[in-house]
Amino acid sequence: MATQDPNKATGTALKEREKTDKPRLWKVVFHNDDFTTQEFVVEVLMRFFGHDRTGATRVMLLVHHTGAGIAGVYTREVAETRVRQATEYAETAQHPLLITMEPE
Repeated sequence: MATQDPNKATGTALKEREKTDKPRLWKVVFHNDDFTTQEFVVEVLMRFFGHDRTGATRVMLLVHHTGAGIAGVYTREVAETRVRQATEYAETAQHPLLITMEPE
């Protein structure tokens, strides 16, 4: 009886898996304006982007001092949804808060 060499092919063909690319990520950017209150920006960051008060305040101050700040980085669908929800909320509250998204 012959022993089988474990290094020898067994006749089973292995199909190579296609590599899937990771989805492109998008930055959600808050822009400074002269009308939206800082407290409202903090509220939006906490409500729609999951920041705690400290993190939301940090982003708000960055927006205030530099003109823009990143609220988060998400897949396109998540970023679009959060931008839409936060923008609609701001419009309802009569704030001209500008929130955009751009590729990372």
